[in-house]
This record gives sequence, C-alpha cells and structure tokens, in this order.
Amino acid sequence: MSDALINGLAGAGGGIIAQLITYPLQTVNTRQQTERDLKKEKRKVGTIEQMCQVVKQEGWERLYGGLTPSLVGTAASQGVYYYFYQIFRSKAENKALENRKKGIGDGSVGMLSSLIVAALSGCVNVLLTNPIWVIVTRMQTHRKVLKIDNPNRLATPAPEETVLSITDPLPYGTGHAIQEVYDEAGFLGFWKGVFPTLIMVSNPAIQFMLYETMLKKLKKRRSISSLGNNGVTAWEIFLFGALAKLGATAVTYPLNVVKARLQAKQVTTGDQRHQYKGTLDAILKMIRYEGFHGFYKGMSTKIVQSVLAAAVLFMIKEELVKGARSLLVKGNADVVKSKPP
Repeated sequence: MSDALINGLAGAGGGIIAQLITYPLQTVNTRQQTERDLKKEKRKVGTIEQMCQVVKQEGWERLYGGLTPSLVGTAASQGVYYYFYQIFRSKAENKALENRKKGIGDGSVGMLSSLIVAALSGCVNVLLTNPIWVIVTRMQTHRKVLKIDNPNRLATPAPEETVLSITDPLPYGTGHAIQEVYDEAGFLGFWKGVFPTLIMVSNPAIQFMLYETMLKKLKKRRSISSLGNNGVTAWEIFLFGALAKLGATAVTYPLNVVKARLQAKQVTTGDQRHQYKGTLDAILKMIRYEGFHGFYKGMSTKIVQSVLAAAVLFMIKEELVKGARSLLVKGNADVVKSKPP
C-alpha cells in the first residue's frame, strides 16, 4: 500500500469522525452565514440559543440536516486532498533533494513549496467535490415553515385561539436538494460558489503550512535536546492542528460567507438584495446592504467548529497513519520470516 493511499484513507477516517462531532455547529453556522432577514439581525442570538431554537421549533433532526451527503463529502474531500497532497509533497521532497545535490538548499521542503503543494491539492479537491457541498448547504439551510392552523376562519381568532405549528409540507432529502439545484440553475448549479471556494484553498494551504512549520520546529528542537528522539504525542498534534486552523479561518472567513450565500437557495422574487447573480454581485450587495459586518456573520461559531474539527482530524489521522504503517511493517516482517532460508 502506497504512502499516499495510507494518508488518503487516514484523512477520510479522521474527517468523518471530526464531522460527526461538530456537525450541529456547522449547521448553525451555515444558517448564520446565509441569514438575510435584516429584522432578525437586530437581535443578536448566540450559537447555543440558536441551536436550542432549532431543536424546539424544528426538532433534533434539523441540526443534522444533510449529514449523509456531508459525511460522503467529508470522506471524499479528505481522501482526495490527502491523496494528492502526499503525491505533490513527495514530488516537492524529491525536488528539494535534487537541489541539495546541486548545492541549493538543505534538502527540506520550504514554506513556499508547502504552500504551493497544499494549494494544488485544494484546487483538485474543490473541482471534484463542490457539487456535494452545494447539496449539503441546501439541506442545512432548509427550514420547516411556520403556519397558522385554521387559516380560513372568517373571524379573527383571539390570541389564545391562534395555534402556531412548525410544519414540513414535504420530506426534504438529498434527492429533493439535487432536483432543486438542477431546476434552479441546471448542471452548472452544482458548481455554484466554486470561484470563492477555489480562492479559499488558501485556507488549508495556510493551515498545513502553519501546522507543518510548528511540527517541524518541535521535532527539530526535540531531536537536539533528546538525543535523536523527535516523536510527537497525539495531544501535541491536536494542539498544532487547532492553532493552525484558527489562523487560517480568521483570514479566509469572508469568502466562506460569500460561498454559502451563493450555494444556498436563491430568492427569485421580492427583495433584490437577496438575489445574487454571481460572486462579485454577492460581494457588492453585501457591502451595500449589510456592510463589512455581513462578511463575518457567525465567525465565532465557525472558529469553534473549525478548530475542534481540525484538531480531531489531525489527531485521528496521525494515529491511523501510525497504526497502518505499523501493521505493514509487521506484515512484511512476518512474510520474511515465513520464507524458507
């Protein structure tokens, strides 16, 4: 089994576990980003309060709306990303070694090369998996509607007689979301938001650059002080993953909001402020009608969700990679022992 495949499968496994743990936060954050009702914006609602509102008004299942395609998307995204990351990383390492033989550099992959490797891996990932995330966004932002029972009464009912209920007229599953996107924009609709998402490859690029820089420095310091022992614990990986994701999220968050607005269901009637024709149109309308504050809606929720998910992902991935390599080494050793002399 190749090193790229091991990293790809480990990344997929770690991503699924991180997604399961943090999914309710992701759902609430997507709703915060796509909120366009200016009246609701005047009353600040915290993340926990909003989660409670969703549970009370729509049920627990709405916090996990789109979970199935999201898990598929997470596995696909992490698998594709780590697979191509390892391939590009290996090429960069070979190039660095060749340059060292020529007297250029110290044979290690520099910060700029790490950034380029992560960016290329991110671009491949975005182009292949964007349709999945369009569907996930639609399902996360789908809301049950508020209706008044007995609306055909001629007389206006007394306040105590008015019964409000949250209803979902039709089940809204993955198939419904796919049909909705196709009816709205055709085949190209599944690549809505791909432009800001491609720019957002700088997020994992920055994340991995920061992560590998911190990891490299720690291993170097530890190898010097511990006579060659440069091992890293799972909790140290957890911490580095969290810090790296925190820095990357703070830089790229506005693009994430624009992407969510484009991928959510578009309002085709009524207020023109809620209709986005493309990335530039969304940015200009958000600046005009919401101000720069609109680009940072739900950022605190996103930071908590992203940092926790990234930290869990890195920790699980590294442990899975170690386990897989140990099994391969053990298996190879057993094969050698079983061969006759």
